[in-house]
Amino acid sequence: MDELKFWEIVGSAHDQSDGNMDEKCDLIGTALSKLSKDDARAFSVLFDAMMDHAYSWPLWGAAYVINGGCGDDTFSDFRASLISRGRTAFESALADPESLASEDFDEDAWFYEGYQYAVTDGVKAAVGSVVNRESPHPGEPSGQAWEEDKVYDLYPQLAEKFA
Repeated sequence: MDELKFWEIVGSAHDQSDGNMDEKCDLIGTALSKLSKDDARAFSVLFDAMMDHAYSWPLWGAAYVINGGCGDDTFSDFRASLISRGRTAFESALADPESLASEDFDEDAWFYEGYQYAVTDGVKAAVGSVVNRESPHPGEPSGQAWEEDKVYDLYPQLAEKFA
């Protein structure tokens, strides 16, 4: 399993679901449950790596503005939901969180709690057990931290759309 295959699986579930997160979770879980043990483990490792890569202050700031606040758990849901939208949306948001202002938004879909659990369950079905992380979660987000009272100024397009 390489990164290209990872994104093919994620993108296929996204495209087939028409953005419906419940359906997307069913699709990703089913797809992962059919993988070989090695591929399922590799998918899990890549998913964790993408979650870690998205663990950044700039992206957290964008999520904060979109949601009107964003704690640790909500930011985890946001990152998983962002991954679920596919490679283009994910990479665009990492490069420029303001690009999220051009996305169609169903706020429930962007802060959906179940996607990471569907990944875990699908991998568990293929492997026979939960796959533990290979490396610890980063202790702190990457990038420049922001102050809550100034975060809306950092993302004017998002603030205009969501504030």
